[in-house]
Amino acid sequence: MQSNFQPADQPRSFIETARRAQIIECAIQTIAELGYAQASLARIAKRAGISAGVISYYFAGKDDLIAEVTAHVYEAGGTFIRARLDPSQSARTTLRAFIEANVAYFGVHPANVIAVMNIVRSGGAGQGGAAYDAAVGEPRRAGIAAILERGQAAGEFRAFSVPVMVATLVEALDVIPPQLAANPKLDTEAYGRELAELFDRATRNDPVEDVR
Repeated sequence: MQSNFQPADQPRSFIETARRAQIIECAIQTIAELGYAQASLARIAKRAGISAGVISYYFAGKDDLIAEVTAHVYEAGGTFIRARLDPSQSARTTLRAFIEANVAYFGVHPANVIAVMNIVRSGGAGQGGAAYDAAVGEPRRAGIAAILERGQAAGEFRAFSVPVMVATLVEALDVIPPQLAANPKLDTEAYGRELAELFDRATRNDPVEDVR
């Protein structure tokens, strides 16, 4: 999104890009620490060492800034996760790596995911909370679906409803930020391994055992 002072076709300078990145990072830290409602532009500006007017120069308002924050967190997460995946590996291996990388991102960047959690929990624009585009999470869902569909096509995964499995995995991942907020010492590495094992068992195409 563009600020009120930034023409849509005018490229940003290095300084402008750096300042926007600084404001977004300070917004993330403030929202993670105080919650959405208490993270006013004045408080974000104080953390950044600037005036609230400077934020208004770069962003059209708090909703604009929140949209940039959520987009940044998901984009950063996508970059982090893709760097840990090898497309040449099997779908089963890729699914495990995908899950472990997701949880690792939570552990490496806890403020990012806790900030988004607080934004989502604010209730949305209709309830006086944050206005954000929930579709920002669709690439993650599409990525999971692609892995599952590839595994089924290759016979690595059993027959199951891909949308149901995607929803289940997303929910399993999304319960981690609240746990991390409550317990900053949460062992995300062990958590990621356990969650990956759980979904490996849920999806893999093992021969049916005769239990008679």
